[in-house]
Amino acid sequence: MTTTEAAGAATSDAPSVSPTPVTTDHDRGVHGYHQQKDEHLKRLRRIEGQIRGLQRLVDEDVYCIDILTQVSASTKALQSFALQLLEEHLRHCVADAAVKGGEEIDAKVEEATKAIARLLRT
Repeated sequence: MTTTEAAGAATSDAPSVSPTPVTTDHDRGVHGYHQQKDEHLKRLRRIEGQIRGLQRLVDEDVYCIDILTQVSASTKALQSFALQLLEEHLRHCVADAAVKGGEEIDAKVEEATKAIARLLRT
């Protein structure tokens, strides 16, 4: 008997086992950013303050270039936040779908790809 035949015989004698559904944090409503939620909220409040600062600069008739500099800083802060959130999504939600396999992983990869495309357009 060859090694291949022996392997085939061994698997054909084994009882059929149905895969047990995997329950993960994602199934329980825990998202990738959950662990850093307080940090994210703090960061978003800081960005919100930057936006309010922009309103104040316009209200006070500050020089255009100075306002544009602050717009750039606010934009970079939001982009940085978005990248962090995307990384957490990939590490948690997409990895969760990979564990489950099947169509779910394809859906999560497509979803992440579309999110990245939206971020690149801005």
